[in-house]
Amino acid sequence: MRKIDLIVIHCSATRVDRTLTAFDLETLHRRRGFNGTGYHYYIRKDGTTLLTRPIERIGAHVKGFNASSIGICYEGGLDCRGRPADTRTPEQRASLRLLVNQLKQCFPACRVCGHRDLSPDLNGDGEIEPEEWIKACPCFEVKREFSGSN
Repeated sequence: MRKIDLIVIHCSATRVDRTLTAFDLETLHRRRGFNGTGYHYYIRKDGTTLLTRPIERIGAHVKGFNASSIGICYEGGLDCRGRPADTRTPEQRASLRLLVNQLKQCFPACRVCGHRDLSPDLNGDGEIEPEEWIKACPCFEVKREFSGSN
């Protein structure tokens, strides 16, 4: 088993009024040159959690951090106009909380963060601020929501 020290939360950047199946997600990732879905887990709007890549396989979800991380993606992340928004359903919130807690039991030393939190610190002040985010993903404050999980 590879060393895991990071759980990274992502959104699929799908509008709230659209759906993106696991098959659609895999197709998008294959078109980008990945060998299958880059995330390890995918959480649909109804809360269904799918294993989309074995944990033993290195992910393809956050450049520079894939070797020692687990990627979780939820369906959504954009409002009906295509702007970043926390579109998670109550079912997704519950499923995400449960999955993160289960993974933390298996990998207790893991830090939980959002994809945007791994953007480069452009001004060198030791903090990743909104103006430094490469993207808004996952469209909510992971550190605040999972502060008890870090």
